[in-house]
Amino acid sequence: MVQKAKILLVDDRPENLLALEAILSALDQTLVRASSGEEALKALLTDDFAVILLDVQMPGMDGFETAAHIKRRERTRDIPIIFLTAINHGPHHTFRGYAAGAVDYISKPFDPWVLRAKVSVFVELYMKNCKLREQAALLRLQLEGDGGGSDHEKEPAGLLAELSARLAAVEEQAEALSKQLDDESADAAAVATAAHLERKLTGLRRALDALEPGTGSGTAALPS
Repeated sequence: MVQKAKILLVDDRPENLLALEAILSALDQTLVRASSGEEALKALLTDDFAVILLDVQMPGMDGFETAAHIKRRERTRDIPIIFLTAINHGPHHTFRGYAAGAVDYISKPFDPWVLRAKVSVFVELYMKNCKLREQAALLRLQLEGDGGGSDHEKEPAGLLAELSARLAAVEEQAEALSKQLDDESADAAAVATAAHLERKLTGLRRALDALEPGTGSGTAALPS
């Protein structure tokens, strides 16, 4: 299951938060509310966020001050901030937003499609960065090892487990396809192709099972 990204919505007006949730719900990510700058900073202490939508005009700690605190923290300084404002004070006001560390500055009322598109870009970047970090961590573990046996014993076992899991996912899809063809008036070519795919997968499964420790000689011929 793919983990969802968190998006922080910061606005002191509940109706504005509700509107943002309605606009961004189509992205199917985790939306976290904060009704003040202080509440936003607390949320940032415990969770990682792909992007922050930050209202400028808030009582107490406004958006500019909140952004300054976010950018001072090492943990949060790289999180993209999109400023939202209901008023336009001109270029100086916009410049202040960018100077505070915002990646974008949008005036209300904004186009829902534009806002959703901008947020989706940062979510996609966040997901790719997470994937890269995971791959780097796995590679580091493989290189360092954990001292629980020789590399020749550990690495093939991990590789076999990964291959088995991937093969299981393909087998499940092939089974669903075969059932669909049985239920519908499919042509003979489609049925024959599905049957050929199932035979190939069966051969792969047998070969993989034979490679697993304790299930055979450790050698097997892969299906052609």
